[in-house]
Amino acid sequence: MDFEKLGLFYLGRPLEPETLERRAEPLLYDARDLVTHAAILGMTGSGKTGLGVALLEEAAIDGVPALVIDPKGDMADLALAFPGLSPEEFRPWVRPEDAERKGLTLDALAAAEAEKWRAGLAEWGQNAARVGRFREAARVALFTPGSEIATPISILASFAPPSAAVVADGDLFRDRIETAATSLLGLLGIEADPLQSREHILLATLFAEAWRQGQGYDLPRLIADVQKPPVGKIGILEVETFFPARERFALAMRVNNLLAAPGFDVWTRGETLALDRLLYDDAGRPRLAVVSIAHLSDAERMFFVSLLLNEAVAWMRGQSGTASLRALLYMDEVFGYLPPVANPPSKKPMLTLLKQARAYGFGLVLATQNPVDLDYKALGNIGTWFLGRLSTERDKARVLDGLEGVAAGGGLDRAAMDRRLAGLRSRVFLMRNVHDAQPELLETRWVLSYLAGPLEREQLRALAAPSAAVAAAATKASAPQMAAAAAPAGEARPVLPPEVPQVFLPPRDAGPVLAYRAALLGFGRVHLESARQGVAETVDARRLAPLGETGLVDWLAAAEIEIEETDLEAEPRAGARFGAVPDRAQKKATYTRWEKDFADTLYRTVRLELLAAPAFGEVSRPGEAERDFRVRLGDLAREARDRAVEAARRKAAPKLEALDQRIARAQARVEAEKHQASARKLETAISVGSTLLGALLGRKKLSTTTLGRAATSARSASRSMKESRDVGLAEESVEALLRRREELAAEVERELGEVAARFDPATIELEPVTVKPRKTDVEVRRVVLAWVPESASA
Repeated sequence: MDFEKLGLFYLGRPLEPETLERRAEPLLYDARDLVTHAAILGMTGSGKTGLGVALLEEAAIDGVPALVIDPKGDMADLALAFPGLSPEEFRPWVRPEDAERKGLTLDALAAAEAEKWRAGLAEWGQNAARVGRFREAARVALFTPGSEIATPISILASFAPPSAAVVADGDLFRDRIETAATSLLGLLGIEADPLQSREHILLATLFAEAWRQGQGYDLPRLIADVQKPPVGKIGILEVETFFPARERFALAMRVNNLLAAPGFDVWTRGETLALDRLLYDDAGRPRLAVVSIAHLSDAERMFFVSLLLNEAVAWMRGQSGTASLRALLYMDEVFGYLPPVANPPSKKPMLTLLKQARAYGFGLVLATQNPVDLDYKALGNIGTWFLGRLSTERDKARVLDGLEGVAAGGGLDRAAMDRRLAGLRSRVFLMRNVHDAQPELLETRWVLSYLAGPLEREQLRALAAPSAAVAAAATKASAPQMAAAAAPAGEARPVLPPEVPQVFLPPRDAGPVLAYRAALLGFGRVHLESARQGVAETVDARRLAPLGETGLVDWLAAAEIEIEETDLEAEPRAGARFGAVPDRAQKKATYTRWEKDFADTLYRTVRLELLAAPAFGEVSRPGEAERDFRVRLGDLAREARDRAVEAARRKAAPKLEALDQRIARAQARVEAEKHQASARKLETAISVGSTLLGALLGRKKLSTTTLGRAATSARSASRSMKESRDVGLAEESVEALLRRREELAAEVERELGEVAARFDPATIELEPVTVKPRKTDVEVRRVVLAWVPESASA
């Protein structure tokens, strides 16, 4: 059974509608159909989880990353793929209570499970090699927000300012603000109406004000701004009139209590809450990111899922349009997050994704055992339905209502669908795909992952990869330690000529400034452009160079610092001591020479280092890391691969169809020749038999008549032999056509294999590209004497 096809997911085998018997061919689902989303509906025991796992396994094998939201704890089983299929691999994951119930030791149960999985895979045409292929492709990563069971997720990014594109999109910006405010208030136990709640309106105002200025929020700053808002009015009312200070203090205390709660600090550590970081590893390779939220309270789940869905919307908006499947978002139980009447903070971003994500190649797969509790408007955006055994007639009615919405143009036989849904057994689903003419009965294949059920905390901890250590972002110092840090020689501030420019760097912390030492600070701008590479970038340079005792300056030893000219201070902090200033640095003319040296250093050192992918005619963007460039190339490769596969299949289709027609005609000729030869054989046998009997039993001599009849019988026998040879020739013709068809199919498979290799993201070769400036593209804005502070904690 051949099911390893590019862009096609092997989900199981189709069933005969009347007998429910398996057909021989595999059911291959076109990955591009998932761009229009899918729903998996079925009661407990219907095989819903198994179908979801199979779909995600196929996505991983095809190189499609997936974000898996796991409210029940079942989907971590994706990490239990054992290429050896040995009892030793299964042993840590079998349950003692299961062994006790079956009267087996743990070792015996592990051996039985290993054999069960080996036999189950074989029954569906799979083996240990395919398990290994999935494990190699999958790179399953486990995340536990609010907990260090696996890798935690930091929510700080969720209060960071959204991208400029989001801010510019009024509707999206308002949705982002509303979800952030509603989610945070929900975590505080406050049910807030966005239009009536003062708490919600205040938080929304604070978020909007900060985000428009490109500033983010953390909870300490939010507590301070709630008490003393940076705005004078909310609407047309003064802040104090709209929300008095005493009541704002009560809200600030609730946020403070949340911040001070034991264990809340875990929410600020771990992997950044950003889809790009979850869907791809540090090397840019796709992965299955399983986010387990089973350990969270209902309020915490809603808070986190809402933030995550908003991040998904923001990530989606940053992608280019495509018809290929770029990524998946799978939610194992969507109950409560997309209700028909209520409006929890998760609903709006999920509806946005269902309506818009298809244009970006971002597919959603939603699973539930409670279809009656889903928003029927959302159901109309789902293109593929996998319908398993349902527990109530009410559930069945809601599903059929949703299907009628999808098939608004007609084509849904409600009565026939109702009959097919009745009596479905476990692992059997009715698949209704809007891209197919008719619904299909499907029995799901045996999954590659071991379905151990919800994993316990210690099991999850053991599964977490070594790389799941808490991610900590490195903070750059605003003013690095200087290599030639001379101890301050004097106490008072040196008196310098007024034409010598001086600035004071702000201190790195809140401690008192004990001393300042002299350095040289240059501000420049370099324009780098290459028409050939299609790039144009302007780089701001801020270099802090040490000043030795002699006043000699080496701009090559200068450090790049993160500081804006507006952040510089004009006066020193009170009570600080000052170091000496070399004589050279006290002359205006020296600064002119230093400016020229600085310009020359920028011309010789500032480069735009890019990466080129000649096979795709693409060059990395300025500031784009190799990981991110490879992620982008992976999307382009998938689109190119899908186009090449479609072209190859369309090219081969007419030839295969023509061969099929010739084979059908040849087989019909074989049947006709067989029938004619059989009739001729019977006629010949009767004629020869009658002649011989007449000669033998009639006890007559061979007369002329008898000889004539014998001659006729001989000619009849000759014709019969000829027609038998015709049958053989017709059968040989069929065999030749079948061989030709097999050869043509093999040619197509070889061509598709070459396509797969040509567009494999892992094999894309990158070449370094360096863009240099022209001398006229270097601008030095200013070079000044900079006083670098040293505090008690420095």
